[in-house]
Amino acid sequence: MNLFLDAFAWIAAPEQWSGSGSLPQRLGEHLLYTVIAVGVAALIAVPIGWLIGHTGRGREFAVGLSGAARALPSFGLLFLFVMLVGVTLRGPIVIAVLVLLAIPPILAGAYAGFEVIDRRTIDAARAMGMTEGQILWRVEVPLGLPLLFGGLRSATLQVVATAVLAVFVGLGGLGYGIVQGIAVRQFDQMLGSALLIIALALLLDAVFALLERFAVPRGVRAGRTPIVRSASPRRRAVAEPSA
Repeated sequence: MNLFLDAFAWIAAPEQWSGSGSLPQRLGEHLLYTVIAVGVAALIAVPIGWLIGHTGRGREFAVGLSGAARALPSFGLLFLFVMLVGVTLRGPIVIAVLVLLAIPPILAGAYAGFEVIDRRTIDAARAMGMTEGQILWRVEVPLGLPLLFGGLRSATLQVVATAVLAVFVGLGGLGYGIVQGIAVRQFDQMLGSALLIIALALLLDAVFALLERFAVPRGVRAGRTPIVRSASPRRRAVAEPSA
């Protein structure tokens, strides 16, 4: 318990909130890596996932690619790229590794959002004379957004956790406090940095949870009826007064 108190005291210390290497600077670096990586991964994965979901072709390839990408060791991949390309491009290398990590869940969310749509809905749209482009943007994309946001949510959490590795190639982020704390055996600094990473992950998770909830079209939300559990006949018989 004392270690947690020391960690909170380290976070609240005035010297941690000003100057070079302050917590706001490290937090900004961590967020920057996350936003860029998830944004680039979304630009790559979302169109491919929508194409697969709309046409129904290439799903096996996408599933295999996603599984293979999930199995890649991020730490080893980071150092491999640095050794091959050089330390001068360590920033783009870190982003590239994080993008590779973020693509599989976004890709899965993109095409799965289309696959769960009732085919009768698509057939009805075609029967009304909609073109394939209109079906894509007016029917499939709105109905598939909740699962897409779910994929973005998963990708963001993975990137936030993995961006800690950026410090091992001389970059910043919230992982700097952990690595420095290990070197100088400052356990309060290590725990404080870890708590900040957890807090950032929980905050971003809550944001995407809200986006995922509000992405459900209004008509779909209106059509959902709550499940009301009625009392059993025996309980009702006990509760009803006898004549």
